Amino acid sequence: MNRLLEGDVGSGKTVVAAVAVFTTFLSGYQSVIMAPTQILASQHFDTLSKLFEKYKIRVKLVTSTTKNGDIGRADVYIGTHALIHRIVENESVALVVIDEQHRFGVEQRTLLVKKSGKGNRIPHVLTMTATPIPRTIALTVYGDLGLSILKEMPKGRMPVTTWIVPSEKRDASYKWIKEQISKLHTQVFYICPLIEESEYETMKDVKAVVKEFENLKKIFKGYKVDLLHGKLKNDEKDLAIKRFKSGETDILVSTPVVEVGIDIKNATIMVIEAPERFGLAQLHQLRGRVGRGDKKSYCLLMPTTGGEYVSKRLNALKQHNSGFELAEIDLTIRGPGEIFGTTQHGFFELKNASWGDSELIKITKDFADKIIKNRSKYNTIIEHFLGKNVSLN
Repeated sequence: MNRLLEGDVGSGKTVVAAVAVFTTFLSGYQSVIMAPTQILASQHFDTLSKLFEKYKIRVKLVTSTTKNGDIGRADVYIGTHALIHRIVENESVALVVIDEQHRFGVEQRTLLVKKSGKGNRIPHVLTMTATPIPRTIALTVYGDLGLSILKEMPKGRMPVTTWIVPSEKRDASYKWIKEQISKLHTQVFYICPLIEESEYETMKDVKAVVKEFENLKKIFKGYKVDLLHGKLKNDEKDLAIKRFKSGETDILVSTPVVEVGIDIKNATIMVIEAPERFGLAQLHQLRGRVGRGDKKSYCLLMPTTGGEYVSKRLNALKQHNSGFELAEIDLTIRGPGEIFGTTQHGFFELKNASWGDSELIKITKDFADKIIKNRSKYNTIIEHFLGKNVSLN
């Protein structure tokens, strides 16, 4: 298996992965699950440990802080990219699950699969994402990846309303947020792309989370504002998340470290500073942090620059709540990247087609499959039209 499982945030991808892991265990082999952040890896560890508790399946969490002596023998290894360097190469791993695959580089994913294999055995690979990057869609179209789609969402899930907030409406948006917190006792994610201010001229207008945290404490005086970013110590991050989950914090000012792995049903507002700095997949993931309960939820995009390219992407996010639709739009805007390489976006020239011609590409792929399966027949046709020196061989 080399399969991509696509489903929006909360659609049940983890359950599908759990079934695959359980099947692998029954067959006498081990599984590896890699997640992009320690927060998400810990969430998967907790979820699968509870699911598998009665079956005595040994689940082990592996992160950068895990000592080699503590890893031990397990049926399921769950962790961050630290798995690539910590997993024992002669283990009997038959399944590799990569969650939020767009967060890992092509080489990282390949190396994990190579290290997990043994002898001539290549493990089954299941990659999961809420919004595939353009290169992934192109690979799917070309047939290198199988594709499974979870289209349904949990019952009662309401779509998130997305607004693009121009600079002149910032003060009004702050006032509205205060009203939402006071009247509905809701909670707010406030995302900034950087940890600290940049010295580079082109980055000076981009919001930094540390400075914005101080600024927002003044704007939202009387409300509980907390800070979260990747440079905090693990216990400090855990404490910030714990305070937010318990409702002690009204506004969590954070970098995109919360993109995956945090499930706060009472959080109904997501504010994203400088959204033009993020890809559509990441914006969709961030937006997916809200709207997980039964309350109406909102996403406020606060761009610092404009232009046609930025406008296209942000309006796409405003108009569409489907990860699959956003992926197709991203493919059109950014291009598919390299099919046989590592570049994950950008265009290369097609002479007689467009990357939006999905039906034509599918017909072409199906016909190419027929040719490969019946070479002798099509060799005769090619020789007839192009000469005997040309063949499929």
